[in-house]
Amino acid sequence: MIRSELVQHLAEQHPDLSAREVERIVSIFFDEISARLVAGGRVELRGFGAFSTRARDARTGRNPRTGETVDVDAKRVPYFKPGKEMRARLNV
Repeated sequence: MIRSELVQHLAEQHPDLSAREVERIVSIFFDEISARLVAGGRVELRGFGAFSTRARDARTGRNPRTGETVDVDAKRVPYFKPGKEMRARLNV
């Protein structure tokens, strides 16, 4: 499901809200998750899962096209850990 499909689905389920209002709600939701992760925090949605970041060390990589070695800087990457209820639903 892509973002526009999510907005459309939520708008259909909540006819009292306009599509513009639903889009704004979805944007705020994703922006708040992103902001919390940027600040180094964690976002936990009970029954769904938890978003956090993990640190990746600097390393030497290789360009697959040329075979040339490339230095890859250290960085933080997003990480999602599904919750217990989510795992149970997937493995029924």
